[in-house]
Amino acid sequence: MGTVNALTLLECEDIAWFRDDPALPAAARGAAAALARRIGLDSHRASEVALAVTEAATNLQRHAVDGALLLRVLRTENSAAVEFVTVDAGPGMAHVADALSDGMSTGGTLGIGLGAVARLADVFDIHSTPGKGTVVAAQFWPRNRRDPLTPAHTNAIAAGLTRPISGESVCGDAWAVRIDGGYPSASMAGSAATPAVLAILCDGLGHGPLAARASAAAIDAFRRTSAGDPEAILREVHGALRGTRGGAVAVARIEPARGRVLLCGIGNVSGFVIGPGTRKSLLSAPGIVGHQMRTLRTFEQPLVPGSALVLHSDGLTERWSTDTLPGLFHRSPTVIAGQLLREAAVRRDDAGIVVVKGAW
Repeated sequence: MGTVNALTLLECEDIAWFRDDPALPAAARGAAAALARRIGLDSHRASEVALAVTEAATNLQRHAVDGALLLRVLRTENSAAVEFVTVDAGPGMAHVADALSDGMSTGGTLGIGLGAVARLADVFDIHSTPGKGTVVAAQFWPRNRRDPLTPAHTNAIAAGLTRPISGESVCGDAWAVRIDGGYPSASMAGSAATPAVLAILCDGLGHGPLAARASAAAIDAFRRTSAGDPEAILREVHGALRGTRGGAVAVARIEPARGRVLLCGIGNVSGFVIGPGTRKSLLSAPGIVGHQMRTLRTFEQPLVPGSALVLHSDGLTERWSTDTLPGLFHRSPTVIAGQLLREAAVRRDDAGIVVVKGAW
């Protein structure tokens, strides 16, 4: 495999999910405007964010089944953006391009149409399957930058979503991704090292604030450690979770230059390497990180061109297939995560998923 260039990551902070109810558009609009102002977007950009979110929320309320909208903050080292993600369970669109055409707005919305929402956004992505549902993701960065949007803003290789169990406002699942030093490819003597990508997903035991505290401790340990080996990272996370409820944790390492994915996990976190028409599992061992952790073992799968890594908690069932979602793996990691969340998440548990997909 060739060298992977411009691996970029965005820090994500999930703020709130808005479920389908009569107050959805007003509640989402107010929260979006307040969030935009909080991160420093100017008044005009904040108004554009509020308008786009209101259109998306009204579409969900009027036309979608089991619709929900997530608001969150994205950050680079020097700037921040508002992102919204909408997820619904149908009816889906047979012709997405038509829905993005000028003047195409279904009755009951603001009338600006999905195409106008896409133009207001700096980054926009959509995937829809008739009879299944639709996921839309849109990012709104500051417009008062002196420099244009960079790949760090627009081409992030990883994204995740977390959603709390019904009745809770905080989620006990958490994820993070970081770039590691990487290894030179054996077939590229004298070339620069290809960076490796490290990903973690933690499902804190139970639900609510105490589960969230355990997951936060795991993510903090993952970000602080200089270790690059999944087993070494998991041992540090194990120590960090002592004194908490503990949780199920999986740590993955993607090595594009070596063409492989490594995973070391304890507890019910599912790992898969997904490619066109393929889904290969990465196993985890029983136990609770922070309490009972047996001898660690790392599992390996090949990383073929065009494949992606998916980690998710047991808040998603494993009974999903990409065969029923044509074209999904041509979309962004955020939209992939959203469709799999829609397809497989259960309401009786916290749900967390992270997708890593680069140009390997």
